[in-house]
Amino acid sequence: MKSEARVTDTTQIEARSVGKKFGKFNALRDVSLQVANGEFLSLLGPSGSGKTTFLTLLGGYENATSGKLFLDGQDMTGWTAKQRGFGMVFQGYALFPHLTVAENIAFPLKVQKRSKSDIKDRVARMVEMVGLSGHEGKRPRALSGGQQQRVALARALAYEPEVLLLDEPFSALDKNLRGQMQEELRRLHRDLGTTFVFVTHDQEEALALSTRIAIFNHGELQQVGTPDTVYERPANRFTAEFLGDINILSVDDSSRGIAGTPLELPVNAASFEHVAIRPEHMRLADAGDAIQLPATVRDRVYLGSKSRLLLETRAGEELMLYFDNGGALQAPEPGADIRVTWETGDSFAL
Repeated sequence: MKSEARVTDTTQIEARSVGKKFGKFNALRDVSLQVANGEFLSLLGPSGSGKTTFLTLLGGYENATSGKLFLDGQDMTGWTAKQRGFGMVFQGYALFPHLTVAENIAFPLKVQKRSKSDIKDRVARMVEMVGLSGHEGKRPRALSGGQQQRVALARALAYEPEVLLLDEPFSALDKNLRGQMQEELRRLHRDLGTTFVFVTHDQEEALALSTRIAIFNHGELQQVGTPDTVYERPANRFTAEFLGDINILSVDDSSRGIAGTPLELPVNAASFEHVAIRPEHMRLADAGDAIQLPATVRDRVYLGSKSRLLLETRAGEELMLYFDNGGALQAPEPGADIRVTWETGDSFAL
């Protein structure tokens, strides 16, 4: 697993070699991860990758089979969810159907035995913060999906937890509403400065929201880094392919080039078998470009402002690049022989 520099002075949560078994099934294996105070960390991975299991271990809803968890330097491995005091937003909202918006938000404050005046003030502040003024007396069934999710957020934030855990909170929303709620969540995180740990399987969502992203697969942590680091410099093939379209080309042992063409390779490519380039970094070559890889256009897909060109190299490997339809040049048609290029710094070895 590749990670950025270890978080030290600002570390709020730390997992050390954490594992979780359900019977004989290893849901998590040897996960070590630090969460900085006030950051927005997304746990990203496909279904069954272990990301939600890790979130439930952080929250105290499940017990780790191995390893330890720390909060502000204190061992919290054996603490209950109540003792940890983290806020939690569930995938299915988990609102009380018989309570109003205001009563749902007030519920955790009443459990904490806050004063009536404090509860009233906090509920009013939360309702305004999540944009639900005028809906205080409504029950969940009278609200849209986005409004119900706002209530769940307000309830989780009402008692000002140090950490907010979110388990795919927008997965049931349509695309437009999902985008609105993502902006809302970014604003809340920016305004409150609370630590957010957010589970998602949506790559674009993680890239858009996060300070850092932790990528999981088959119960193992693959990479931790900023959105641009994990996207532009993935640690392994899984991360490269999971985060978006990627061209992966075999390196020739003899020429140390690609598809029989000697090319300048990334500095770390000598000991690797493949070079990878994101499609947006690849373009049609001009006469003076140092890198010129021959390819044949196999298909062109019109996407409005751009076209996706599907290419094949002389070695039979498939490539993809995006062509700007608004430029002076016309996109090449299927069957055309072309040359493609990219900047060496935009490629990386796998």
